[in-house]
Amino acid sequence: GDILDDYSRTDGVWILTRKKQFYETNDEKECADKCEAERNFTCRAFLFTRKKLQCLTLAENAKMTVTFASTDTVLYEKIIYLMQCKRGIGTDYRGTEAKTQRGIPCQKWAEKIPHKPNYTPEKHPNAGLEENYCRNPDADENGPWCYTTDPDMRFDYCAIPECEDQCMQCNGEDYRGEASRTESGLECQHWDVQEPHMHGFILKHYPEKDLKMNYCRNPDGELRPWCFTTNPNKRWEYCNIPRCATPPPVSGLDSQCLSGRGEDYRGRIAITESGNACQHWNTQFPHKHGWVPDRYPCKGLEENYCRNPDGEKKPWCYTTNSNIRWEYCTIPPCDRTEEGIAGMNNVPVQAPLTEECYRGKGQSYRGTASVTVSGKKCQAWSSMFPHRHIKTPEKFPDADLRENYCRNPDGDSSPWCFTTDPNTIWEYCNLKRCDDHAQE
Repeated sequence: GDILDDYSRTDGVWILTRKKQFYETNDEKECADKCEAERNFTCRAFLFTRKKLQCLTLAENAKMTVTFASTDTVLYEKIIYLMQCKRGIGTDYRGTEAKTQRGIPCQKWAEKIPHKPNYTPEKHPNAGLEENYCRNPDADENGPWCYTTDPDMRFDYCAIPECEDQCMQCNGEDYRGEASRTESGLECQHWDVQEPHMHGFILKHYPEKDLKMNYCRNPDGELRPWCFTTNPNKRWEYCNIPRCATPPPVSGLDSQCLSGRGEDYRGRIAITESGNACQHWNTQFPHKHGWVPDRYPCKGLEENYCRNPDGEKKPWCYTTNSNIRWEYCTIPPCDRTEEGIAGMNNVPVQAPLTEECYRGKGQSYRGTASVTVSGKKCQAWSSMFPHRHIKTPEKFPDADLRENYCRNPDGDSSPWCFTTDPNTIWEYCNLKRCDDHAQE
């Protein structure tokens, strides 16, 4: 095949890198040949300028350094160095994972402390033994591994996911496949164009979300990958991407104690801090809610155990008390330092967490709905694009203006948001009132 098939192309981007070599070439293919033949460093990418016919081979790619716009430049990155997954046993894995499946940092391959390695960059120059990245130089059938920085553990395997481009793990936040049609068969609009739908989801604003071409992506925590459509009458739609058959990789051990906000807590505490029993996540009684285990398979929503699926202050649950919708749980901290920090931050929060409906005017609504009555996606409150406004989190600190969630900071008749449609400044959200489930 074409030598450029091994590269991912991005137009109009320049990247800053310390190690580079300049060459005069006639086209991109000649530049790719220079990258393949580079002996001064490991060539991960190259830049080609059309006017000057200038070729720069690079030791780094966009994942490792800073990027900025450059109209006449094309960036080609070796796909093998962009992949954060493994094919088969991962002998060709060249990603940047640098900790073991238990979360222990890897020892650098060139170092001899705390373990004297059998596999070194000098002995195995083609095995990609750079820095302390997980690799599989001996074709171990269990996949990439590394020497660890723990003196009592010589080596351990790394949790590298399988490359399954055509399926998604969890809610597809990390999906990087090339599906580009919606579930009803509509072709996706390219992310870098504003027709037929203007929007704020552009690569510059979301550099980590891989908004390339017109591929289905999930940059904003939706249920699954989606895209704007090329149909002027249908702004956006979900894509029909199947779930992967293999379970998602476990990054470290599931925590049985409170570390940080407890998003990785997988213990079995099922009682709130005031002593209320937790409601099972897969039931809707006594409280209706949207945190259904089938919708969020990677949030650990098992039984009625306390969890933190939405980045709250600490784990919580809906209660079996019909008068108390939800409460935080008391989880033992992993160390005393964190216990002190948790105590300092123990500020009471009055508003409910995640709801599918609102009460009164919805000023206490704290759910994660982010779609308007006409189906438009909400603009983030902290963003000034496409609409400039004064309803910012700083000016309304008590209104919980997080992400692009529907809120009512100004006492309107119901929760609303600014929209990502430049032609529609704001709209009410597609939410029901809790005491009237028939009302849209």
